[in-house]
Amino acid sequence: MVHAVVDTLPPSRAMASMIPSHPDNPTSEEPRNIAPQKSESNGSPDSQSSVAGFSESDSEPPSTPVTEPQSDDAVDEFEQNSKQRRASTVLISENSDDVQRILGNIGNGGTQLVEKVCCGGGCCLLQPLPETESSSTARPIEPPQNEAFKSLNLKLGRLSLDSELTNIVPLPEKTVSFTPVPSNLVDTKLGPPDHPPKFVQPHAPYEVFRAPLHHARELTKPGAEKRTYHFDVDVTDYPPESGNVDFVVGGAIGVCPMNNEEMVDTIFDRLGVPKAIRDKKVMLHTTGGRWPTIWGDDKPRELITTRRELLKWCSDIQSYPPTKQLLRVLAEYASDPSEKKILLYLCSAQGQGAFCDLRTGAHLTLEQLLCAFPSTQPPLDHLLSVLNALMPRFYSLSQDPTISYTVRNNERRRLIEFAVTVHETADWKRGTRTGVGSGFLQRLAHKVMAAESQGIDPRTLDLHVPMFRGLMANPLAREFASDGPMLLIGAGVGIAPFRGFVQRRLKSANCANKVWVIQGIRDSLLDELYHGEWGVHEDKVKKVVQSRRGEGKYVQEEVRHQADLVWFVINALDGRIFVCGSSKGMGEGVEAALIDVAMAKGNLNREEAEAFWKRKKEAGQYIAETW
Repeated sequence: MVHAVVDTLPPSRAMASMIPSHPDNPTSEEPRNIAPQKSESNGSPDSQSSVAGFSESDSEPPSTPVTEPQSDDAVDEFEQNSKQRRASTVLISENSDDVQRILGNIGNGGTQLVEKVCCGGGCCLLQPLPETESSSTARPIEPPQNEAFKSLNLKLGRLSLDSELTNIVPLPEKTVSFTPVPSNLVDTKLGPPDHPPKFVQPHAPYEVFRAPLHHARELTKPGAEKRTYHFDVDVTDYPPESGNVDFVVGGAIGVCPMNNEEMVDTIFDRLGVPKAIRDKKVMLHTTGGRWPTIWGDDKPRELITTRRELLKWCSDIQSYPPTKQLLRVLAEYASDPSEKKILLYLCSAQGQGAFCDLRTGAHLTLEQLLCAFPSTQPPLDHLLSVLNALMPRFYSLSQDPTISYTVRNNERRRLIEFAVTVHETADWKRGTRTGVGSGFLQRLAHKVMAAESQGIDPRTLDLHVPMFRGLMANPLAREFASDGPMLLIGAGVGIAPFRGFVQRRLKSANCANKVWVIQGIRDSLLDELYHGEWGVHEDKVKKVVQSRRGEGKYVQEEVRHQADLVWFVINALDGRIFVCGSSKGMGEGVEAALIDVAMAKGNLNREEAEAFWKRKKEAGQYIAETW
């Protein structure tokens, strides 16, 4: 379950893997982890407010170990884009037995070739381009001369039109096709253009609900490094579901976003799809799978839709790194020999390194690939066969949904609230681009704020959020029969669900129902979310730590500083600690800080401290929801 996420685009993979030292030799020295610089994405400076129950002891500097992630794809160890790569370091021998196992009995004759040992990084999949018979007769490729191609930063080496390529992935099967709509179905009505087609259904009993947008506003101030928006959505008419499922504190909703329409139109232009047929009804046929639903059954389908609906609501055109299957389809329909050769190269064993660079860099959009290779014009149905489905994004509720409402026309309307931080990444065409979900919601927020600036009631704009309830049983949405003290630790938009926790807990506040919040931010003047909106005297329950102002502290440092409070809460009857935010930096740092607290206050060694928090997590007393 993902909370209040910025859309997230998947992170780059590390370029190296590490084999641990031999288990039979405990004295051998293992590679040391190096503590990184403080992550600015999870900062949180000291507020001048004091928090009841918060200790005043000095904190220790954070120590966040870095773990070498494993690479999923074959890895290129050459330097790319003038960036130094880390070498794959593998310990293959420690004693004479290991050497003899690898080299054999060299006393019986001559020097032997050391046996190849795979490091797990995929380097052995690389195959060099064979030399041509005569470099003077080789036909050189002519790379496309456009900005989209240049932004790919491909290293093509000795690639020529005569280069022999091996292990090219086969052309993917076409699983999607179009036929004209039968005459008896021509009058079938489609849904509104600002809502996904009805067949884009999650799993039963959930439907994508066209929820009226009551209000939207920006929580951050001008100058903030990241922009965060708050949304109030009217769910009064949300249809009832089986099992008496309801919106609960800490729960999350799914939002089905729409792709950027400018990107969609550019893709249509590049594919040569005439404007006259983009919105024309067509009968869609699939051979199997779940697409174009979200979590439907795996089966063939026949649906009435339009080409625009499928590209706008059902296919992800920017969130995933390119696959070889996609590149192979582009190669099949490229008319320029050089473009075809480059695309086939990326699908081959010889192009494995360049392909890995495409996957480990900033994610490319389909628009960028089509602009980079302008001669390729695959049929839309074949292209849709290899694109990933556009999936919903999940956002935590930022209030107690049982107390949030408004009155309209003398009628009480029920609202839910959530916050979204806009994710941005580099883009060859626009400088930066937003994530699919956060960008979609930001555009809605801007329409509301623009209307308000002109004195227009934004509710007259008839704006809607395509959402479904679902995921009300995520880790942060548990109901506890007898709650003890609670410590909520979050950074950035991860603090949003805790606002609802505080609102709910303070309904029945007493000395046994204490609640404390540690909030990490960059600058309290720019990005302290929900300042003054917790429904209580904030200085009594909340400690704010800033990374860009004052002492420049991080949330994990404050966790160490509040070791007495942490130890009291986790050892109290029904005491619980919640952590919410980015897993990188904040999540890892807080976990390391909690281990340090257990070691200091519980007189435990590191292994015992890790086991302590593992038991607390299994018992539901330590709940971490990170992304």
